[in-house]
Amino acid sequence: MRGPWTGGRDNFAASPASGTEKTDDRTHGIGQHAAIMMRALLLSFCCLTLAACGGSAPRGRVDARPAAAVAAGEVVSPNFADADPVDAWGGKPPRAYPVHGIDVARFQSEIDWAAARANGVNFAFIKATEGGDRVDEMFKTHWRGAGRAGIARGAYHFYYHCRPASEQAEWYIRHVPRTRGMLPPVLDMEWTPFSPTCTIRRDGATIRAEAKVFIAALTRHYGVRPILYTSIDFFEDNEMWRVAGADFWLRAVAKHPKDLYDGHPWTFWQYTSTGLVPGVQGKVDINVFGGSAAEWQAWRAARGG
Repeated sequence: MRGPWTGGRDNFAASPASGTEKTDDRTHGIGQHAAIMMRALLLSFCCLTLAACGGSAPRGRVDARPAAAVAAGEVVSPNFADADPVDAWGGKPPRAYPVHGIDVARFQSEIDWAAARANGVNFAFIKATEGGDRVDEMFKTHWRGAGRAGIARGAYHFYYHCRPASEQAEWYIRHVPRTRGMLPPVLDMEWTPFSPTCTIRRDGATIRAEAKVFIAALTRHYGVRPILYTSIDFFEDNEMWRVAGADFWLRAVAKHPKDLYDGHPWTFWQYTSTGLVPGVQGKVDINVFGGSAAEWQAWRAARGG
């Protein structure tokens, strides 16, 4: 997820304590050589069975499908790669889920949305606002482009810890119009250790109360249950599992969210920040919806999509 305008968590490598960074599982001690040999055998086996088991995305760019019109609501299978793929998720891997999408901000400049759609981008969460005085400079461009390509689109707000949630909700509502078929609004809550203006870390009760205010305001205005995005450190530090009234969108780039978040329910899973998607320049966050294609259609229909 794209954070503060000066960089913030945009290029933030999570600390070891957060549990969200990609790491190598090193083997030490007298069994190291045997473990290496075993891994080599397992790797060879996995390479033969990867496509069948729906494993990690291929490394490097893929051959893009040509941009072509896609029927509204049709779920297109992902044709993505990953610059830093995970080999073993410890649970159902991302490619075993049929509905994939991306989240973008000003850091992704011009996007060929038709190409992205043809290659498996079924939804896009687009950064709209931050705090109470910033609008992402690419929001309108991305919003229109995704809409023209028939991609289900939603808008997210990056929470600023030094401004009341009520003011931030008003700012979001002012700049994100109610649009037919749009995905529910998103509140992105994370720590901001690299913000030049606000690095405070308030207590969990205050954080949850602020989330409640923002979620309630958006629910009233848009008439739909919002989505709450967060990362494991913020989730644990503030006991965000206690927040009601929102669907969860969880970041987990090295483990399956059921393991990282101790089985907490989720609707969307951000599984990489190093995705390579035809139509998008550079690396991009990729996400999955936590259900089947039919469940995706039902989920959208229940929310006016």
